[in-house]
Amino acid sequence: MSGIIVVGVDGSGTAKKAAESARDLAAALGASLHVVSAFDSDRTEVYGSGSDQLVISDADAAEHVARTVAESLGQGIEVSSSAVRGRPADALIKEALRIEARIIVVGNRRMKGIGRVLGSVANSVAHNAPCDVYIANTYDVD
Repeated sequence: MSGIIVVGVDGSGTAKKAAESARDLAAALGASLHVVSAFDSDRTEVYGSGSDQLVISDADAAEHVARTVAESLGQGIEVSSSAVRGRPADALIKEALRIEARIIVVGNRRMKGIGRVLGSVANSVAHNAPCDVYIANTYDVD
């Protein structure tokens, strides 16, 4: 098959499990994997003072999460990462469009009970994705 598989992560155990499923799927299909973390604001925090300042933004934090997960997955497949501005479902869809992904992998967190009624990332992606969607079972985590 080849192509690119996109997976979204947020630092949670369920997202890590979805990313591991995405890695396994990419390996089985001969595809590369692109790990995405969403951020929704341009908020920054400054630590220290004067010339000893450290500035951390939501974008930096999201990039760190995506990169850390990507580095933990890269056994035998090509893995890349990025931070994308927007709500998680919108960011995944936007990135899948940008890189012409073949599959988006999402976890099934919040697809039961009230979360199913109110919506979830998986539900939003499944209804609006420009490509196939694989929903990984992540319920036995967290």
